[in-house]
Amino acid sequence: MPKFDQIYNLACPASPVHYQYDRVKTALTCSHGTLNLLQKAAADRARFFQASTSEIYGDPEVHPQTENYRGNVNTVGPRSCYDEGKRFAETLVTDFGAQHGLTTRIVRIFNTYGPRMHPDDGRVVSNFIVQALLGEDITIYGSGEQTRSFCFVDDLVEGFVRLMNADSGIDGPVNIGNPNETTVNQLAEQILEMVGSKSKIVHHPLPVDDPRRRKPDISNALARLNWSPQVSLHDGLAETIAYFIEEMSTSGRRSSALAS
Repeated sequence: MPKFDQIYNLACPASPVHYQYDRVKTALTCSHGTLNLLQKAAADRARFFQASTSEIYGDPEVHPQTENYRGNVNTVGPRSCYDEGKRFAETLVTDFGAQHGLTTRIVRIFNTYGPRMHPDDGRVVSNFIVQALLGEDITIYGSGEQTRSFCFVDDLVEGFVRLMNADSGIDGPVNIGNPNETTVNQLAEQILEMVGSKSKIVHHPLPVDDPRRRKPDISNALARLNWSPQVSLHDGLAETIAYFIEEMSTSGRRSSALAS
């Protein structure tokens, strides 16, 4: 087996549609899967990177969310396999690293989007773009006034690399995300305008434990990594829409929005 200098653990579905499909497998991926990679890191004396999530904050009662906020998570809800799985993984990485003398890094990722998302990913950006391109109803859950902070994938990866390669002195998790807060309604309207779609917006009940607000405090990333997002939501969406147009054309899915 090859020996590694660095190990990035990004293993786990991140969309509610996919991580709720097999909740036990999701929880075990966060626990046993993370332990397996930590053991490999210990054997190789490799630096270890854990992809955590803003979901560990649950439906937050503190806004924006700082790394020292302990969260408001339902331990037995439909999202718990992921939320609590990632919380446990943070504990496991921290304690394993301390016991074995490993350098570990934990990133808390906030809503990321960009090219190469799967059309059936199930998250809001991909859902809205695909629905708009197909001329289908734009499905918004709840009032649409809940907020998210959308970070383009290129910015996220830059944050990953800076965090992984940072010198000593990085203690605990670091938020990586876009501090510009956007309502789901605003996102839908922007995508409809950019696509030129005539899709209608329809509302459905809000899922259980769906967060009402989501916005990272990125003070640590800015101070310790000199990192902040550089890609605007408009520019990032333009790249993402262009990718989906090409992907859907290749797969044979007809874009009624573009044909009209």
